[in-house]
Amino acid sequence: MSHSATAEGVHAAPPRPEMRRGVSTGDAVFAFLCRAASVLVLVLLGAIIMGLFLGGLPAFQAFGAAFLTSTEWDPVKDIYGAGVSIYGTILTAVLALLMAVPVAFGIAFFLTELAPIWLRGPIGTAIELLAAVPSIIFGMWGFFMIVPVMASTIQPAIIDTLGEVPVIGNLFQGPPFGTGLFTAALILAIMVLPFIAAIMRDVFLQVPAVFKESAYGLGATRWEVMRRVVLPYTRVSVVGGIMLGLGRALGETMAVTFVIGNANRISASIFGPGNTIASIVALEFGESAAGSLKFASLLALGFLLFVISFAVLALSRWLLRSRLEG
Repeated sequence: MSHSATAEGVHAAPPRPEMRRGVSTGDAVFAFLCRAASVLVLVLLGAIIMGLFLGGLPAFQAFGAAFLTSTEWDPVKDIYGAGVSIYGTILTAVLALLMAVPVAFGIAFFLTELAPIWLRGPIGTAIELLAAVPSIIFGMWGFFMIVPVMASTIQPAIIDTLGEVPVIGNLFQGPPFGTGLFTAALILAIMVLPFIAAIMRDVFLQVPAVFKESAYGLGATRWEVMRRVVLPYTRVSVVGGIMLGLGRALGETMAVTFVIGNANRISASIFGPGNTIASIVALEFGESAAGSLKFASLLALGFLLFVISFAVLALSRWLLRSRLEG
C-alpha cells in the first residue's frame, strides 16, 4: 500500500503554482534585461554617431563635399580639409594588414600544427601579453628604437634598391628620415598582430579533429589540410579576426602620432610623412576652442573615421555572405 501511495503521489502531485509563477517571472526579467542591454548598445551607437555628426555639421556646411578631398589644413585662414587624414588612415591600415596577416597566419599555423605541446603554451602566452601592451608604449618604443633603425639602415637599403625600379620606384623614394607612413604602418602591424594571431589560433583549434585526420588519411600534406580543410571551415572567424585588427589599426592614435611625421601633405612615397584622422585629432583637439570651425572640423573627422570603419565592416560582411551563399 505504501508503494502504491508513493507512486500515486509521484504521478499525481502537480507543480506548485507559486513555483511556476517564480520561474516565469524570472524568465521575463532575464529576457527584459537582455533586451535592454541590446537596446542600450544601439542607443549608445546612435548617440555617438549623432553627436559627432551634429558637432561636425558646421564644417560640412562650410566646406561641403570638398571637405572630403581637400588637402589644405590652415588654422590661420580657417580652412580645413580631410583629404590628407583620410589618405593616411587608409594607407597605414592597409599596409599594416599586409604585413600583419601573413605573420599572424604563420604563428597560428605553427601553434596548431607544428609546435610541440610544451612550446605552445609559452608562445601563446607571449602573444596575449603583447596584446596587453599600451599603445603609448608602442609609440615610445617605435620613436626611440625603430625610427633610428629605419633612418640608418632599412629605408636607405630599400631606397637604393626598390627606389630604382621603374613604375613602383616612386613609392620607395625620398629622404630616409625614419618617420613616415611606412614606419607608422609597421608599428600598427606589430600592434594588431597579437589580436589576429590569437583569433586565428583559437578558431583553428575548433576544427573537428576527424576532418583533419580524414584528410591526412587520404595523403594530404599539412599545408593541404590547412588550405582545403581548416581555412574553409574557419574563414568567417578568420575574416572577423582580420577585421578586428583593421578596426584597431584605423583608430589607433598615440602610437601613430609618435612616428608618422605629422605633416599635412600627401606624399607619393610611403616613406614620406603624413597624418591620420586619429593623430591629427589628438594633436589639434587641445588647441581648438569649442564652437569654432576648427573644433567642428575635428568632430567631422571623427565622424568620417566612424563611417570608414563601418563601411569596411559592412563590406567584409557582404563579401562573406555572398561567398557563403555562392
